[in-house]
Amino acid sequence: MSESFYTALVSKKQGFFTAMIKKYAAAGFVLAVLMSPMAWAKDAPLLPQSFNGWQKSADTSKVSSNPATVDASDAEVLKEYGFTDAETAAYTRDGRKMQIKAMHFPNVTGAYGVFTFYAQPQMQTARIGDLGVASNDRVLFYRGSILVDVTLERVTAMSATDLRALAEELPRPSGNTSLPPSLPSNLPPQSLIAHSEHYILGPVAAERLAVPIPSVLLNFVNAPEIETAKYHTSMGEAGLTLIDYPTNRMARERMQAIQAAALPGGPFYYKRSGPFVAIINGQISPSEAAALLASINYDADVTMNQPTKPSTKRDDPVRFLITLILLTIFMVLLALGFGIVVGGFKAAAGKLFPNTVLDRAHAKEIIRLNLK
Repeated sequence: MSESFYTALVSKKQGFFTAMIKKYAAAGFVLAVLMSPMAWAKDAPLLPQSFNGWQKSADTSKVSSNPATVDASDAEVLKEYGFTDAETAAYTRDGRKMQIKAMHFPNVTGAYGVFTFYAQPQMQTARIGDLGVASNDRVLFYRGSILVDVTLERVTAMSATDLRALAEELPRPSGNTSLPPSLPSNLPPQSLIAHSEHYILGPVAAERLAVPIPSVLLNFVNAPEIETAKYHTSMGEAGLTLIDYPTNRMARERMQAIQAAALPGGPFYYKRSGPFVAIINGQISPSEAAALLASINYDADVTMNQPTKPSTKRDDPVRFLITLILLTIFMVLLALGFGIVVGGFKAAAGKLFPNTVLDRAHAKEIIRLNLK
């Protein structure tokens, strides 16, 4: 065959494989896009079709990835907490109705933060979902990474049971997205006004919730987490602002900047503990402020990843050493046995088939240089 034929054949094969690669790469890209969460976010419903006898009205269900569709006035706040999508729907049972609005976030932190943004001190605690509050015909709760806002046509003795059944039907996050923020657990519980806590991640929410420290001083570029709360005091009410910065150095710099600023609404009392900056202001005496600040201390979470004693047989170093010795002996015996088999085979082949390629008599000779 001529050289031109081989060249044409190779070019044809290369063109075929190039076309196949492009074809399957395009198909893989389309499949990856279709299977991605963002591709289905706009069409995937958050709310179940039914729960505890309540049926969703199909013509009322609306799914959207625009936060303005669920809260036009606070759409920017929802974006700060990572809003992804929402569904609104009406449910009916025995002639009664309820309106449900579900908002989805990438993790529990976002759902918890928006829950605290909407919750008010005058609301009553409701044991629904992970945490819930209620006021007249409105019930607000979050379950995992989903925040649910319910408006009841009529409150009955079974309303809480019905909404607990709804909470069980909601999808749950997994992995790190299922972990709630740890900062709220550092609030002192004594004299805390219930449902006055607010978890803040951005400047818009801080402004709407009237945080006494301006956003420019909080410096949201450093991505701090903020928890605010109200406390009963002998003089009235005081506010606590607890800020968690990524590093101790950032916390020290921000506290110095805040202390140097002339802020209204004083007097202010400060404390820094590690990356925490705690600020108290309002109607509170110096002794009460000192006692409240003394309750705030940063404790680093240390995880022991090395057990003090073997938890399993595989973790026992003595057993591991014995196993290693036995394995070495086994490998030596295996190599010795393999050598005997190969040597015996060669010897037998030389006797059974002399003067052949299997005999290789010349291989038995010693190579000599004969330099003389």
